[in-house]
Amino acid sequence: MKLHTLKPAEGSTKTRKRVGRGTGSGRGGTSTRGHKGAQSRSGYSQKSGFEGGQMPLQRRVPKFGFKNIHRVEYKPINLDTIQTLASELNLKSVNVETLREHGLASRNDLIKVLNRGEISVAVEVHAHAFSASAIESIEKVGGKAIKL
Repeated sequence: MKLHTLKPAEGSTKTRKRVGRGTGSGRGGTSTRGHKGAQSRSGYSQKSGFEGGQMPLQRRVPKFGFKNIHRVEYKPINLDTIQTLASELNLKSVNVETLREHGLASRNDLIKVLNRGEISVAVEVHAHAFSASAIESIEKVGGKAIKL
């Protein structure tokens, strides 16, 4: 053992800054908080978006248009997707759970079937919404479009 190889035991030293323990510690007096102002006081919390008194970006940028708070977002699934899924897996019915299992929809997605592509397999399709042309295409082949 040599002096230059000595190290303190593990867990015996602290990396935390000890403030407010007298002027001799180098962190006494104002306890690293500076002089006066809101940040030097206890209980200080800054509002989100506060920019030091400057007009915040959220208030500077002009607002326009209309946001419909009642808008319903659908995850679009096309007929060609249902066709490939049904033919590859030999399915008679395609529902929301099947689409989730194969990564085509997330847990809280509402699904709307759209009429892109062709469908040639008679499949029972369960979804939250359908386009009129998609219902027509599904039923033309002998399938069913069941709205949840």
